[in-house]
Amino acid sequence: MSQRSKKKIVIRITRIAAAVICLSLIIGLIYYLWANPWWNNHGTSLTSETKDYSQEFKIPQVHSSHDADHDGIDDQIDMLKSARAYVASHPRYKSKYYSGGYPTDRYGVCTDVVAAAFKGTGYDLRLMVDADIRSNLKIYGLASADNNIDYRRVKNLRIYFPRAAARGQFISLTTDVKKIKDWQGGDIVIFANHVALVSNKRDSHGIPYVIHLHDPNQKSYEQDYLPGRTDIVGHYRLA
Repeated sequence: MSQRSKKKIVIRITRIAAAVICLSLIIGLIYYLWANPWWNNHGTSLTSETKDYSQEFKIPQVHSSHDADHDGIDDQIDMLKSARAYVASHPRYKSKYYSGGYPTDRYGVCTDVVAAAFKGTGYDLRLMVDADIRSNLKIYGLASADNNIDYRRVKNLRIYFPRAAARGQFISLTTDVKKIKDWQGGDIVIFANHVALVSNKRDSHGIPYVIHLHDPNQKSYEQDYLPGRTDIVGHYRLA
């Protein structure tokens, strides 16, 4: 083989290697952007979407007579503060299974906002739901319980909350968002396929915003989400 032919082979191999490296870098970049989308790194600061009109309506904030974690903050306000603390960590929407129950990374779903609110207030929603499910599998339509995931499923919470309210653990409230005085920051609102925590900030009609994790592309964690909803199935407050 001539020196010229050898040189051509080396050049060709070098080009192929460079192409493979470039392709690998492109694939790596695509995977990184998919796993860490910049469009989902939003926070909880006020935007034009969440301009606060609550002062115009002068609706007194409800306070709880309980302080489960003995931190000097009543449960109603603690629920609100704990939900805000959770979304301030910028969780990204993604449904995953976690051994141990609570998410261990910066991913989450709608139920994790509510669970974090309870946890920061001194309650463990995971254990509360699990105890009810294990005693009532047929009511939940389950063959067995799994406390790693059961409390993170909206369909289970739709069953759990009215049952717990009947036992006096929660107050069941109106689902009519036009009754604005009955909606308070720290309440829990359940939809057909979603759950959120009610904010203490309100829109221009006095309807409160919600703090939630709804989908990978939502613009803010705190949104004017209640007006016009026809799928609200429950509204609860810690008793």
